[in-house]
Amino acid sequence: MTTVAVLGTGTMGAPIARNLARAGFAVRAWNRTPARVQALAADGVGYAPQPAAAAARADVVITMLADGAAVEQVMVGTLEVLSPQAVWIQMSTVGVEWTERLAAAAARRGVVFVDAPVSGSSEPAEKGQLLILASGARAVRARVEPIFDVLSRQTLWLDRVGDGSRLKLALNNWLAVQVEGMAETLALTEALGLDPRLFVHTIAGGPLASAYAVAKGNAMVDGDFVAGFPLRHAAKDATLARDAAREGGLSLPLTAALLPRWQDAIAHGHGDDDVASAVTASAGQLV
Repeated sequence: MTTVAVLGTGTMGAPIARNLARAGFAVRAWNRTPARVQALAADGVGYAPQPAAAAARADVVITMLADGAAVEQVMVGTLEVLSPQAVWIQMSTVGVEWTERLAAAAARRGVVFVDAPVSGSSEPAEKGQLLILASGARAVRARVEPIFDVLSRQTLWLDRVGDGSRLKLALNNWLAVQVEGMAETLALTEALGLDPRLFVHTIAGGPLASAYAVAKGNAMVDGDFVAGFPLRHAAKDATLARDAAREGGLSLPLTAALLPRWQDAIAHGHGDDDVASAVTASAGQLV
C-alpha cells in the first residue's frame, strides 16, 4: 500500500487527504492547527504532530500550503527524513521563483520533485474533480498518476519542471480579471437602474460568458458567498502573476489596477471571504 503524507489540511488539503484515504491509500497528515487533521480521522487519515513525523517512511509527500515561504519552512527538516525513493508532489501555488527554489532543495537531497499546482476550488477538490497542472520527470509519472486519478478530472502533463506553476499563474490571473470585471459590471448595471441579475441572465450561455464568470455573477447577486477560494489566496496569486510578468519585462495593467482594491478589502476583514464576496464588497455591490 502506498503511504502518502499530506502537509497542510486547509481548504484544499483536507479534501485531498480525505479522498486519498477513501481510495485506499495510507494517509498521514499534518497541519499547523491540529484539529483540522483530527477532524479527518473518521475518513481514515492519521494525525502526525510534526511534518517530519507525517513524512517519515512515506512513499509520497504532498504539500498544500499557503505560499512558498510556508512550504520551504515545513520542508527544511522534512526533506531530511525522506528516502531517496520518495516523491515530493508540490501542489501549492507558489509561483515560478519559489518552485525553482523548492525543486533545487529536493534535488540536493536526491528527492524526486513534481510541480503540480491545481486549478479548482473547494467544491471540485471535494469531488475529486481538480485540474492538475503537473510537470516533472517522465519516469515518475506512472508512480504519481494513481494519486492524481483520485484527485482530478484531468492531469495535464508538461515537460519542464516549473511549467505547471507558470500555467497556474496564467489561469489565476484570468480568474482575477474575470471576477473583478463581473463585480464592476454588476455595479454598473445597478447604477444604471437595472437589476444586476438581468446582466448575468443576458450573457449566460452566450459568447460573452464563461461558466466560471456566470457562477460567480450569480453568487454575487444572490449573496451566496460560501468560501471556495479566499480573497487572500486570490490576491497572493494575482501578485505572483504580476511579479512574474515584471520579471519578463511585461506589465499587466488590469491586474495591477485590481490589486490595491483587493488589498484594501483584505485590510477591512475580507481576506478569508470568498473572492466573489470580497470583490463585490470592494465594488460597492449588494453587500
